[in-house]
Amino acid sequence: MMDKTFDPAAVEARVSAAWEAGDAFKAGRPDRADARPFTIVIPPPNVTGSLHMGHALNNTLQDILARFERMRGRDVLWQPGTDHAGIATQMVVERRLAEAKEPGRREIGRAAFVEKVWAWKAESGGAIVNQLKRLGASCDWSRERFTMGLNGAPDDQMVRAVTKTFVDLHAQGLIYRDKRLVNWDPKFQTAISDLEVLQVEVKGHLWHFDYPLVDADGAETGEVITVATTRPETMLGDTAVAVHPDDERYTHLVGKFVRLPLVGRLIPIVADTYSDPEKGTGAVKITPAHDFNDFEVGRRAGCTPINILDAEARISLEGNAAFLAGATPDPEALALHGLDRFAARKQVVTLMEARERLRLVESNTHAVPHGDRSNVVIEPYLTDQWYVNVKPLAERALQAVRDGQTRFVPDNYEKTFFQWLENIEPWCISRQLWWGHQIPVWYDEEGGFFVAASEAEAQAQADAKHGRPVALTRDEDVLDTWFSSALWPFSTLGWPDATPELARHYPTDTLVTGKDIIFFWVARMMMLGLHVTDRVPFSTVYLHTLVRDAAGAKMSKSKGNVVDPLGLIELYGADALRFTLAAMAAQGRDIKLAVNRVEGYRNFATKLWNASRFAEINGCTLRADYRPETATDPLNRWALGEAARAVAEVTTALDAYRFNDAAAAAYRFVWNIFCDWYVELAKPVLQGENVDAGVRAETQGTVAFLIDQIAKLLHPFMPFLTEELWGIKGEDVPGRGLLALASWPDLAALNDAASEAEVGWLVDLVSEIRSARSETGVPAGAQIPLVVIGADDALRARATRWSDTLLRLARLSEIGFADAAPRNAVQLLVRGSVAALPLEGIVDLGAEVARLTKEAAKAATEIEKIDAKLANADFMARAPDEIVDEQHERRAAQASRLEKITEALTRLTDQTP
Repeated sequence: MMDKTFDPAAVEARVSAAWEAGDAFKAGRPDRADARPFTIVIPPPNVTGSLHMGHALNNTLQDILARFERMRGRDVLWQPGTDHAGIATQMVVERRLAEAKEPGRREIGRAAFVEKVWAWKAESGGAIVNQLKRLGASCDWSRERFTMGLNGAPDDQMVRAVTKTFVDLHAQGLIYRDKRLVNWDPKFQTAISDLEVLQVEVKGHLWHFDYPLVDADGAETGEVITVATTRPETMLGDTAVAVHPDDERYTHLVGKFVRLPLVGRLIPIVADTYSDPEKGTGAVKITPAHDFNDFEVGRRAGCTPINILDAEARISLEGNAAFLAGATPDPEALALHGLDRFAARKQVVTLMEARERLRLVESNTHAVPHGDRSNVVIEPYLTDQWYVNVKPLAERALQAVRDGQTRFVPDNYEKTFFQWLENIEPWCISRQLWWGHQIPVWYDEEGGFFVAASEAEAQAQADAKHGRPVALTRDEDVLDTWFSSALWPFSTLGWPDATPELARHYPTDTLVTGKDIIFFWVARMMMLGLHVTDRVPFSTVYLHTLVRDAAGAKMSKSKGNVVDPLGLIELYGADALRFTLAAMAAQGRDIKLAVNRVEGYRNFATKLWNASRFAEINGCTLRADYRPETATDPLNRWALGEAARAVAEVTTALDAYRFNDAAAAAYRFVWNIFCDWYVELAKPVLQGENVDAGVRAETQGTVAFLIDQIAKLLHPFMPFLTEELWGIKGEDVPGRGLLALASWPDLAALNDAASEAEVGWLVDLVSEIRSARSETGVPAGAQIPLVVIGADDALRARATRWSDTLLRLARLSEIGFADAAPRNAVQLLVRGSVAALPLEGIVDLGAEVARLTKEAAKAATEIEKIDAKLANADFMARAPDEIVDEQHERRAAQASRLEKITEALTRLTDQTP
């Protein structure tokens, strides 16, 4: 006997255990040895992570595909794993040491610190995996991988994959060492990627400084050029002043020199289109070592970059040969050495003001880059780093997409992909951390370096070069986390070894990931996948959008609007959360997540559970002799045909990655067709007296069969509920097995046009009557007559056959027939036939028309206001995306309301005299 209520927590634990015991998600099952593989690699979450709403959406969509293809008979491998998350993990362990009052990493040394990180991973690193299991992720957990391998040892396959890629790329001339600007985090003292940089709006200032011009002998002429800056301390490293070549104010100054205040260095005035005549003074100070744009301007002008900061963003002048060359710095300037950059900023402004070189100070709100984990201001910083020349790799990736080897869904993201790869810059792959893949480079005492797969190979290279044994020191840097992640589609399958898994599952089929990492991960997997394996890593890339709060704002801890998926699972169950995310996952549109939507889909699960209990109570059990194709009753044949339609719609939508349409089709069938109509229409057959025993048995069999098909249809979306129902309903069925391994429904042969015409007419007529009653204000308890107009013999017979049902469901007093509609009647058009509801004496039609006319005018006025706002260019330029989306949604709601009011007015005013 089914429990009275559906308890998600109890069911989820029980079902998860059954899946695990049955190896339900294991790839390479013997029974699927000849099946076509379907492979999808999980975007590896950070090992430090906890399940957030982005993870929930991403993994729900992947799981829908995995379960769908598994039920279609494919040999599914959903490859799981986690990313070592260099900077995040190092930060977690360092914080843990500090909280325990243990010595820090620099005190205990690299080897001991890395040991502590591995110990932390063993103890706490599996949290995100367990949370994904709670969501219902059907990964092959026996194949879980980690980007650092099992223990980070050199002979570990995952480590060998990274090392081989680095060594090979270097041998091919694609990896090199260079001194360039990077995003530098002064707190963690490492380069970081663009993805780890947040642009934060800051209220600051714009300082205008006068730089004095000098003549050929270096004497000041009395003329000045004014530059503006938000970072006064960087002027110590200025190497030029740039003006636009077409700016007539400065054309006569190009080629001349200014003396840099405080420093005494002579720097040229150069012409460069980077300078914007409309911005500030039109003259820009150029500091190549501390600004990305300035670096390029300086390179074009032939200026040598001058780094005036150390790794902790303190002023570094003493012994700084580049700074001192050609300079005659003031003693007060040299005294800035060792100061923090912000303290130095204040001092520089004070010194410039004292020398009457400060012309103007303006308030200025501008974006300042911050480290996403350190929360400190990031510095463009000139250092020696390792780079990949990705331009040749990008060309192959671009061509693969142009040739259709890999497609993007939605396809508009191809343009984004093209724009980035066509303008790609060298990729900085080194990080100044201890946790990660240590760069396989060793240095001799003279600074020469040797790139090798092992220290022994590097030693052999060095000894051969020098003709004697030499001491080597390994590069202390580690590789960017994205480097190992770029190998994920094939390293997880055993590459560089020629494994059976690699041969069977690579290239993979579909990648599901967020649109925000198309550059940082998708593009790099494409580039390295093609270069290393000579094949694209996946044939389809589905890019989903963001999950926002109910108002459309981006979720953030600072706003306090973060919705915890684990909390929602506790309250409503994993199935309700999953179905919500799928139902709202329209291609290219962000999801506005309201908790009441999750609650609504919990109610959906409850409704199906209750319908299944009703079936059980009324003897609807699976029978070995039931054959749906032999059903004869029109109601049962109609329900079976509707199930076939739903299966076709869900299948088509999932094949096209239209998850929301698939969920909507499944929901429509389960809630509207099965629960609201079929079960309701079948009640007299199941519970009535003097019912033909054959019809009752057929109906009981059909109900049981359809619950099974519903379980299959909903399984990719709501796996826990459906697996539980499958087990309960099939308890006495020999060899039933798990629903997760059952076949996807094939009901195409059950479509029946005649039954659909018969029962579909009944359903549409009752729906129209209910709508008309509601729209015209008929009291809920009132019974009203129905008149069928101009009925032929077939229609008259149909109405007569279903008269008891019509009287009951539509709250009718009687059903009559006439050649014309009576006066003061609301007319209904249903599948080409006409029916009328005489309302004289029941509703004041004149008053109702007046009320609806007033409501229509209000809706039209509201639409006009919204249209005016959306047509306002200033509003559209300033309003955040979520506000614009809200206006579009309000307009759609008002337009829908106006349409319904207009329909009601038409019914009331379009009457036969």
